[in-house]
Amino acid sequence: MRRFVVVLVALALVVGCRRTSSRGTVKVAAAADLARAFEEVGPAFTKATGTPVVFTFGSSGLLAKQLIEGAPFDLYAAANASYVDQVVSAGVCDAASRAQYAQGRVVAWSRGEKLTSLGELTEPRFRRIAIANPDHAPYGKAAREALQHAGVWEAVQRKLVFGTNVQQTKQWAQDGSADAAIIALSLSTAGDGGTVLPIDASWHAPLDQQLVVCGAGPSADGAHAFAAYLASPAGHAIMRRYGFKLPEE
Repeated sequence: MRRFVVVLVALALVVGCRRTSSRGTVKVAAAADLARAFEEVGPAFTKATGTPVVFTFGSSGLLAKQLIEGAPFDLYAAANASYVDQVVSAGVCDAASRAQYAQGRVVAWSRGEKLTSLGELTEPRFRRIAIANPDHAPYGKAAREALQHAGVWEAVQRKLVFGTNVQQTKQWAQDGSADAAIIALSLSTAGDGGTVLPIDASWHAPLDQQLVVCGAGPSADGAHAFAAYLASPAGHAIMRRYGFKLPEE
């Protein structure tokens, strides 16, 4: 099997259920901002359907590249619709199945230094600022746009360190490798302390998060079932707890 070098987490979520399922394990390639939310969605989906699910979290751009190169994912949940465009155009995912499942939100996060505005990132106390790589991570692109809107991009560029994805970016700020990070709201809602500074959504292009089914046969059935669960009241309740804006909102 192809070795995926950019994967941060591959978590098998197999939970005992009340009925058996003819479907195999659903393999989901998911944007890194979904790590916490999907670790809750996964067991809930398995309990409801009897279908196990495995998540591979990473940057949307790199996951899209893996799909195009033949990675055997059954469903792709991206942090930006443009990457779904890529896999659909490449013919590796089913255009008819694409759907928006959430809109992401961006925050600045600092473990040790109080942060009340993006302008403060120019101060000497913020020596290193982490953002996801804007070249392939939607939250990194949103971070760059927000810093540009705030008028501080040029001033902070020499301080920037780029994570492979937004989850790694948060880890750097949490372990002290960076003094602050611009991350997904969904990664800052687990009671891990720190200062959270909401960033106005108008300061960056919308993070319209879409999914698409990429498997075939029984694998596609499981992928469609996962997409349906995510769009259900139960799935929406979990996503809302992690700060995602839902399609109907």
